[in-house]
Amino acid sequence: MNARNTIRILFLLCCCFFAISLPSQEQPRFRVMWWNVENLFDTHHDSLKNDREFLPDGIRRWSYGRYKKKLDNLSRVITAVGEWTPPVLVGLCEVENDTVLRDLTRYSALAGQDYRYIITHSPDERGIDVALLYQRHRFKPLSHQSIRIAAFNRKSRPTRDILHVCGLLLNNDTIDILLCHLPSRTGGVRESEPYRLFVAQKLRTISDSLINVRTNPKLLLMGDFNDYPGNKSITRVLGAATPSAHISSDSLYHLLARKARQRNFGSYKYQGQWGLLDHLIVSGNLLNTSTHFYTSEDKADVFRAPFLLIDDENKGGKQPFRTYYGMKYIGGYSDHLPIYTDFYIRE
Repeated sequence: MNARNTIRILFLLCCCFFAISLPSQEQPRFRVMWWNVENLFDTHHDSLKNDREFLPDGIRRWSYGRYKKKLDNLSRVITAVGEWTPPVLVGLCEVENDTVLRDLTRYSALAGQDYRYIITHSPDERGIDVALLYQRHRFKPLSHQSIRIAAFNRKSRPTRDILHVCGLLLNNDTIDILLCHLPSRTGGVRESEPYRLFVAQKLRTISDSLINVRTNPKLLLMGDFNDYPGNKSITRVLGAATPSAHISSDSLYHLLARKARQRNFGSYKYQGQWGLLDHLIVSGNLLNTSTHFYTSEDKADVFRAPFLLIDDENKGGKQPFRTYYGMKYIGGYSDHLPIYTDFYIRE
């Protein structure tokens, strides 16, 4: 054996030893994000929905050019959240239909990222829905269902379905994902809160059922709850706690609750105050670092890239660079900032 071959063999052995000895934190990253994308409508009228304001002749003058720019903006953000490697899973809300998701995944900058999608078809009057994008070479859906929310009372308007997706990871673990967009605060916080509590209870019932039937339940809840981490829908109904030293596999934990206590932390700005309306909640098993798929609260955050923010001329500081400010088109991204977390997977 000559010297060159000896050096090559030694190099390969060192590489193998280094790969085997990597700590768990160096396992392949599996990034998940959630984003309320602020009214992703196409330019065609749906006769069954109240979407006329987002038509070329509607009050917002929603043209094909503006629609195309919106798609380009969204694809740019999704790519940036993944640090130029797009997230494996992308939860979205305020998307109108299959058309906008087809255009986003096939005819934008995301076209080469192998995304597929699952979307609800809710009775929401405006026609906005909840959806999941997934990279099919890293996540395989096994089942999915759109869970309808019964009428809260005679005066309540239909709200968005809850999307439940059960999928298979590359390490053969399964995970249950629940995506939601709870009723808005229109009409006042106190008046609208009972409806959100009603939907949150449905979400809790589904979560409890999955925890009871799964051998090693792995639940990920993400969505726009239109409530903050300290509100009743999160703390009392879902019982989502801040992670601590003692984690129960049967309990739910809020990955961003601790950070949300910081000043100027949030995904949404209202009357000059930042707050967290968008949430990432996991079951205890997903915080167990000895398993083959896990995360931690330090891996979760709000994505605050400078290009997503503009000056808040009225209240000071920064605010999300949104598509519309009132009825005025300003060509930004969304009135919400994305949130994300990293899971680590031993494949």
